[in-house]
Amino acid sequence: MTISTVPATTALAGRVAVVTGASSGIGEATARRLAASGARVAVLARRADRLENLVGEIEQAGGSALALPVDVTDAAALRDAAERVAAVLGTTDLLFNNAGVMLPAPVEEVPVEQWQHQIDLNVTGLMNTIGAFVPHLVAAAADRGVADLVNTSSIAAQNIFPSFAVYSGTKAYVTHLSRTLRAELGAKDVRVSVIEPGIVGTELQGHVTDAGALAWLDGAKKEMTWLASEDVAEAVNFLVAQPAHVNFQQITIMPTRQPS
Repeated sequence: MTISTVPATTALAGRVAVVTGASSGIGEATARRLAASGARVAVLARRADRLENLVGEIEQAGGSALALPVDVTDAAALRDAAERVAAVLGTTDLLFNNAGVMLPAPVEEVPVEQWQHQIDLNVTGLMNTIGAFVPHLVAAAADRGVADLVNTSSIAAQNIFPSFAVYSGTKAYVTHLSRTLRAELGAKDVRVSVIEPGIVGTELQGHVTDAGALAWLDGAKKEMTWLASEDVAEAVNFLVAQPAHVNFQQITIMPTRQPS
């Protein structure tokens, strides 16, 4: 069992955070980090056993957490989860919208099922989560003066990577959506931020089956030290711990040696 070594603080005391994609990687690390900063955290993903273990770790470290096994492609289940969070922890005022999948492949192979899976999770799942929780964020901001929506995009939203066309397209959607939502929700004191990581060592790479993409990733691992999930979690914690009048619209976080 891994327990976060980040010192507990009270920077987010009283806040209620929801983290999707929390059963591994960036989501798991961010849930731990937000809990260490004092937030009550609801962790959402499909793997119930992983979520229960995470809640146990957070509670053992002195935090408060709630496990909700949910598939973000199920809009009704997400709405139920939002109401459950409100009943148990309080009104959500911090959403880290992080669930996603990366399945690169040459477009000429026409891997339709992989295309659809990425669109379903990275776009539709993102929107389902926004639809379920944004009303709670708006209500919380009206009551407390601030709420946060942080979406996970990727450096692939900006740069060109062969065989990553559909994944990159979904992440470009996330980035542009976030900018537009900031203009819409900022007037209601809901801060919207998007975080664009470079290569992070997570389970995403384990889902890749394309030989060319695997060779590129293997070469990249030999050439540079990849980001850890905890690095991204620190960036998320930084975003949401700012004073209420400060909104970082976008953070791109890269391995030092990754050129693009």
